[in-house]
Amino acid sequence: MASHLYRCPLRWADMDVYGIVNNVVFLRLLEEARVDFIFRLGQTEGDAFFKDGSVVVRHEIDYKRQLVHRHVPVDIELWVTDLGTATVTIAGEIKDGDLRYASAATVMAPFDYVKRRPRRLTDEEIAFFEKYLEEPAG
Repeated sequence: MASHLYRCPLRWADMDVYGIVNNVVFLRLLEEARVDFIFRLGQTEGDAFFKDGSVVVRHEIDYKRQLVHRHVPVDIELWVTDLGTATVTIAGEIKDGDLRYASAATVMAPFDYVKRRPRRLTDEEIAFFEKYLEEPAG
């Protein structure tokens, strides 16, 4: 299984009064990594998912430990755990090596903004996401 690694800098505004990265910021960091994943790795295929329209259907996040603000980027690793005809689930971890700060999953769906309704994944989008699809266990 291929995965995408994004080195994400932390910003001063990411931290709360206790000097730790605020829980809500984790979703923004994961979003930044997803955009980098789809646009940078799929400039000719996967970026249609954003260009033609997509929406977030669901977020799920498990916080593992506090992330103290620092000037060193964190690693965000992303991969696909489920791929259907009209949704894709992108899983990820915010980490430093073996140290995990959070694990998450985001379900996204293609959306036609002109017609204001969901659409099916295109063959090109499916081909792009299949490259990062996690192998089933067992």
